[in-house]
Amino acid sequence: MKHNRRQFLGDLAGIAGLTMLPGTLKAAANAATKPNIVLFLIDDMGWGDLGCYGNTFNETPNIDRLAQDGVRFTNAYAGAPVCSPSRTAILTGKAPARVHLTQWIPGTIYPHKKLIEAPTPLHLDSNIPTLAELLKSAGYQTAAIGKWHLGGEGYLPENFGFDVNIAGDDHGHPPSYFGPFSFHNLSGYSKDDYLTDVLTDRMEAHICEVAPKGPFFLYMAEYSVHMPLEAKLAMIEKYKRKNGGKDEPDPVYAAMIESADTALGRLRAALERAGVADNTIILLTSDNGGVGFQGRSLHRISGNGGLHGGKGYLYEGGIREPMLVHWPGVTRPGSLCTTPVIGMDFLPTLARAAGASTIPLPCDGMDISGLLRGENTLQRETLYWHYPHYSDQGGTPSGAIREGDWKLIEFFEDDHIELYNLALDPGEQYDFASNFAPKAEDLRAKLHQWRRSVDAVMPQHNPDSNPRLAELRQGPAGCSWLPSAACRED
Repeated sequence: MKHNRRQFLGDLAGIAGLTMLPGTLKAAANAATKPNIVLFLIDDMGWGDLGCYGNTFNETPNIDRLAQDGVRFTNAYAGAPVCSPSRTAILTGKAPARVHLTQWIPGTIYPHKKLIEAPTPLHLDSNIPTLAELLKSAGYQTAAIGKWHLGGEGYLPENFGFDVNIAGDDHGHPPSYFGPFSFHNLSGYSKDDYLTDVLTDRMEAHICEVAPKGPFFLYMAEYSVHMPLEAKLAMIEKYKRKNGGKDEPDPVYAAMIESADTALGRLRAALERAGVADNTIILLTSDNGGVGFQGRSLHRISGNGGLHGGKGYLYEGGIREPMLVHWPGVTRPGSLCTTPVIGMDFLPTLARAAGASTIPLPCDGMDISGLLRGENTLQRETLYWHYPHYSDQGGTPSGAIREGDWKLIEFFEDDHIELYNLALDPGEQYDFASNFAPKAEDLRAKLHQWRRSVDAVMPQHNPDSNPRLAELRQGPAGCSWLPSAACRED
């Protein structure tokens, strides 16, 4: 029987009530051993932007120490190549294609492209249970600090199980990283205040308040390192000196990365001061790949560690993410996991860690606790993606499947396919579709079968297609303009 969100939470509350019957002492003991959970999400950070992933220019000592203390994943994936669907995957455990939220909100219309994009909602479906609701039902205090981008009024974090919401609303990015600010529950400040620092201040205060009261879940979703490229002047100057005054590597981007790294360091220090560091899971990742190039220029922003493509593409550069997990007493310090995982895995994994006895079905993720304990296998062979849209970074409507080391991308404009072997060619430079045609067709058939199973919506032929006007965009307000580096909504 299919349950909606209200029915599911009611059932869960009933189960929770039954488990309390043997006595309050047992319940208190269970609550005391439940781990706190921090999901630290950095926006638009590329796979190769961190020192622990091979970057020698950006300085990320706190993130690198997290890698030394826990497990580093080399094949972790976002559920989508842009932010809103990726965050949907993280918070619901469902594939974006299943809930039909496959584009950043509200998206952009390209009225003259070859295809009419699949429709996508303007907010997360309120009938879908979220990770925050599961953890709240398990006795957790829940808070969202930072970027939300899953809907506006009526569809904010507090409408999806979060007790506290600081700065989470329909903003896809800040108008500026310097004050004054105008976010939900975060306004004012001055031109000398830097958003990443302000959010960290609020994070520290929140941890100090909630840590003595029992287990907590903190969804710390940084706006950084999303455009606009803005950082503190002293830090920019440091990186300018470091790169000899060149534009690449980008000193502003490096400074933004360092500010996010500092925020993580302050998070861990706050956990130490509160006396809960030894009982707190920290999971750090990004929502999609880094922006490969700024606008139409050749000024590189994120190198994505040499992976092909970037944000808005289903190539590895758009969906493979840095991912670090530190779970004291569970993860082995300095360990490495090569097994592919994906954003939908976070909900079942963290819900089980919190002692939740029920996971809302259907769930497209898997509990990866075994991987965190050092097992390097998972009873899953295949991962899928569905992006029936044009991205502002240049990506076109497409779908993808990874099975073992093989990855196939199907492009919907002309139905052509590309086949890559990620073990031999992680940079996706060599298309094997013609050389291994039977393998390519087998993967294409599986991709089609999966789309049918989740009721994925496909783009349609556009009768107004016009190659000369194809780059014109139409925003949600009905205005049209040409793409530029200064106009980035997602």
